[in-house]
Formats: sequence, structure tokens, C-alpha cells
Amino acid sequence: MPTAPWQGSGGFNVYSVEVEQALLQHPDVQDCAVVGLPDDKWGEKVVAVLQLHAGRSADPQEIQAFVKARIGSVKAPKLVETWSDLPRSKVGKVLKKDIRAEMLKRLSRAID
Repeated sequence: MPTAPWQGSGGFNVYSVEVEQALLQHPDVQDCAVVGLPDDKWGEKVVAVLQLHAGRSADPQEIQAFVKARIGSVKAPKLVETWSDLPRSKVGKVLKKDIRAEMLKRLSRAID
């Protein structure tokens, strides 16, 4: 069963796992995490953090278009970042709370 959706992105429910599955279909994406961040227009915006396969690169706009073509524009990430590695638990699970906290910290610094 999918995790609970965000009640954001313009009032539409967005399941992070659905967006992640679309992202993982991209040949350059090794792993990813999708989180929601506060947004004045959308309530919460979809944000994707990618870990790419070694030696690969990806254009954020191309990634957004790739997801949009598969699951629609409302669910497509409004922001795409590439990190060299995603934070993980001792058993290898991606720590979305840590990713969201880091993104919120960056957002807070950008506003200050």
C-alpha cells in the first residue's frame, strides 16, 4: 500500500512513491527520493533528489519533462536536484526526513 499522499500541489494528492517509480524509469537515475516542500502557489511542491549512475549526468528540465510525460504535470517535480549520495539508514533505506530537513534548511537560508 502506498504511503499517505501530500495534500498539496494545487489540491491534488501526490504519492511520493508514484513519482519515484517514474523517476527510476529514467536511464540515468540510480536512486531517488521525492519530498514535499512548502510553496506559496501549490501548498506543497514536489521536489526530487536524484542519485545518478556513475559517470552520468541529467538535465533537471529533461527529468521534469520525462516524469510529466509519464504521470502528468501536477505530479512532476517542480525542483530537481542531484546529490552524489542519498542519506541512508543502517539497513540502506533512504532517509527522506533527512533530505526534507536539508532542503528546508537551504530554503530558509535562501529566504534570509
